[in-house]
Amino acid sequence: MKAGFLGRIAAGVALAGATITSAQARETGIEAVFDSTLGTEIRVPRDYEPDFRSPLEQRIAELADGARGRIGVAAIDLVTGEEVSILGDQRFPMASTSKIAIAATFLEGVDQGRWKLSDRFPLMVPVASRAFSSEKAPVRPGTVLSASQLLELMLTRSSNTATDGLLAVVGGPSAVNDWATRAGIPNFQLTRDIATLVRDDGEIDPAVQVDVRDSTTPRAMTKMLVGLYQGKWLSRSSRNLLIGIMEKCRTGVRRIPALLPDGVTVAHKTGSLNNTSSDVGIVTGADGHAIAVSIYVTGQGSRPGRESKIAHIARALYEGYTEPAVQLVNATYTAK
Repeated sequence: MKAGFLGRIAAGVALAGATITSAQARETGIEAVFDSTLGTEIRVPRDYEPDFRSPLEQRIAELADGARGRIGVAAIDLVTGEEVSILGDQRFPMASTSKIAIAATFLEGVDQGRWKLSDRFPLMVPVASRAFSSEKAPVRPGTVLSASQLLELMLTRSSNTATDGLLAVVGGPSAVNDWATRAGIPNFQLTRDIATLVRDDGEIDPAVQVDVRDSTTPRAMTKMLVGLYQGKWLSRSSRNLLIGIMEKCRTGVRRIPALLPDGVTVAHKTGSLNNTSSDVGIVTGADGHAIAVSIYVTGQGSRPGRESKIAHIARALYEGYTEPAVQLVNATYTAK
């Protein structure tokens, strides 16, 4: 990294009222310095020379060009352990990708005997209220369904009312944060229920500003996916149930699965909020070769633009990990 760039980092932070030297910027990390002082992502100067760990990471960086909004990517090959990370330690809105952690928290309780999948709980239905009019959006109990039905609706159709139903059962956002902490997942913070998150959406533009509320980093989410897939925190039956439901996800057909070859299985969960779209999951080839992928995209002019970025990045990751001979730099793809 060029010393001049670090100097400009220090100067930029000084303008924000902080006292960060070039050496401190080098030690702390560019993203950490700016996220903690300015709350915004960096537009990398043209003379910045990144040090990519592999041709694949370079290709993903090209696809994840942040000129039209921040894009974060983290992926791990579950066979070789090879990792790709582009803004992997910067926070992005989780949106509905947080529902994976909510499901895991509930299933841990099932494993502990606190609940059963046959237990019945109500949907939590939002009551009309003005944005930001209260700390928590009002909700009322709705239709009563089994826990297994709530899990299916939450993960396959991204039902917000089903999610808030299970979130209330486990004890709210703090209980999910506790699960993530015990699982060793860093940089994970669930702050609000889904009703409040949706009602108050749009307060901050995630393309240009980092909001730590209801956020995670791509690397943290990928670590969560790997642990759940490998059965680190749940019983075999709960692990299989979770992954099996994620394989039936009906949202995001234009995201991770869109450009992948026939025969590839995707167990995933999407997320969408103001100016942000995401998709995270496990991609498994017909030969059993699996990779964990987390892609968070902001900006890009439109939701279709964001979804196209996700699809192309997912395809490049899949080919880079499973088909090393592919010439990634010249690869182009056409959506299904």
